[in-house]
Amino acid sequence: MLFSICNELFQGWELRRVMEYCARLGYHAIEIAPFTLADSVENITAEERADIRRMASDTGIQIAGLHWLLVKPEGLHLTTPEAEVRRRTAQYLTALAHFCADIGGKVLVLGSPKQRSVLPDSTYEQAWERALETLRPAVKAAEERGVTWCIEPLSPAETSFLNRAEDAIHFVQALDSPAARIILDVKAMSSEGKPIPQIIRDSAGWFAHFHANDPNLKGPGMGEVDFVPILRALQDVGYSGYVSVEVFDYSDGAEFIAEVSLRNLQRALADVQSGCA
Repeated sequence: MLFSICNELFQGWELRRVMEYCARLGYHAIEIAPFTLADSVENITAEERADIRRMASDTGIQIAGLHWLLVKPEGLHLTTPEAEVRRRTAQYLTALAHFCADIGGKVLVLGSPKQRSVLPDSTYEQAWERALETLRPAVKAAEERGVTWCIEPLSPAETSFLNRAEDAIHFVQALDSPAARIILDVKAMSSEGKPIPQIIRDSAGWFAHFHANDPNLKGPGMGEVDFVPILRALQDVGYSGYVSVEVFDYSDGAEFIAEVSLRNLQRALADVQSGCA
């Protein structure tokens, strides 16, 4: 099982320092939020992309992929009735797919709750069709570049569009591409009302990435969620991708969060492998 961590936790750190530190701790990869690098990936040159890829190689860490994709540039939206906004969004999503591949990433996590919610002048069905239309060019680019889009189901408290894993699976089935899958996130799954291991088993074959966190917004093992049955379920369904730490409460400090989260995941995995309950 491969462990990763999201880079926006390390506020103010240069990317090389993040890579060096996470590799030293024992993480296999980092996951990058593009807004930490530039307002738009379209402004990141080919030389800078090569430098990021070389930096990862030099520091001995992989790049899992990208997330927090539509924080910047401002004004993008997946489901808006405004055709020009959707056109610009489709263009930027396609640029993200190319950027991910250029730096050696593997997945693109599409959460962006505010940039996909159903707007007051639209129906859910209209939002569904517009989102499919907006994503299709980026999915085609992902197929060509060997990366995978992972649509993220999020809680109703965050967005009005695609709230459950089964909803996200139906959505990517409509995209009909090996480059379209979903991501499972512990905090988000906690809102579904079903046991998380059951959601994992029900989603087998459809998720290509996994976020480890807690509903308290902290890292894995830093709340009440038990990660042993979660990692056991991931093992049982043959998941071989990244388990990536994503937190939203940074108050404990980046180093503490990174170290404790990894230690908790490693301990849970050891319990799984030893057959502990």
